[in-house]
Amino acid sequence: MGIFGGQFANVVEWNEFKDDVIFHKWSNNEIKKGSKLILRAGQDAIFMYNGKIEGIFKDEGEYNIETDIIPFLSTLKGFKFGFNSGLRAEVLFVNTKEFTEKWGTKNPVVLAAPQLNLPGGLPIRAFGNYSFKVDDYITLIDKLAGVRTEYRVEDVKLRVSAVVDQLLMKWIATEGKDIFNLQAYSLQISAGIKSDLDMELCKLGFNVTDFNIASVSYPEEVTRMQNKAAAQAMVGDMNKYTNISMADGMSKGGSSLAGDMVGASMGMALGSQMVNSMNNANQGANAGLTNPTLNGQIPKFCPNCGTPTTGTKFCGNCGTKLI
Repeated sequence: MGIFGGQFANVVEWNEFKDDVIFHKWSNNEIKKGSKLILRAGQDAIFMYNGKIEGIFKDEGEYNIETDIIPFLSTLKGFKFGFNSGLRAEVLFVNTKEFTEKWGTKNPVVLAAPQLNLPGGLPIRAFGNYSFKVDDYITLIDKLAGVRTEYRVEDVKLRVSAVVDQLLMKWIATEGKDIFNLQAYSLQISAGIKSDLDMELCKLGFNVTDFNIASVSYPEEVTRMQNKAAAQAMVGDMNKYTNISMADGMSKGGSSLAGDMVGASMGMALGSQMVNSMNNANQGANAGLTNPTLNGQIPKFCPNCGTPTTGTKFCGNCGTKLI
């Protein structure tokens, strides 16, 4: 090896840039005299020496390291290249884009639903997407870049999927005032999850910029009962709904009696709840109106909840005055 051995200038760049890579550490051990830095759009370059940040460069372009970079470093600003010695510094390239990924519950989230008499509760699934980006370079280097040469979006997705089910359950319990209409409260639930998820990922140097719930899905049986309950609420007569359900069951020769009874029970429970919700929503509009009666006679069905009356002056189910 001659006097110029090891003095071949090198190019410091991220030449295999990929959208799913969050950061990449330049692998050469030494920066030679005459070397240059190439910085492309969507990249930041962090020069590190002995594990500490010496300088961060954000503007895309081509730079001579000796004249354009070293004078702006912290402790290395006076470094001089020798004939046979280079600068032993690390360069970390960071992808500055905002990453948007999909999320979904790994397992059904079970919610308490005493009105359905379901053992174990009501299982639901939810799906949506979230966005994040690198926010804190010091934390990123301290927690990840110090031991990793590369970090991918998939690594973040694994961390999100590990906590999203618990966060969903927590914020549904806090903000989900109607478990049969969670989509109506998706903004409040999403905001809570975003805040908690941001606190989790900021420990690694990331910032969660968005989180939303695209859909909430219920078991097929519950969805079917919801549809029937909605039809019953429109009819407004529990007996008619029961007759319709019985006719449905008789038309399906393969249906078991037990299955029909469970289905009817769930449907009536949902129907009653939806009727109550509708009546509560309209209570202000109906203020001042008296309960409907038939020429002073007790009605056959409670005008508030639809429950058949038993001849008493008050509904045995909801307590509404009947006459």
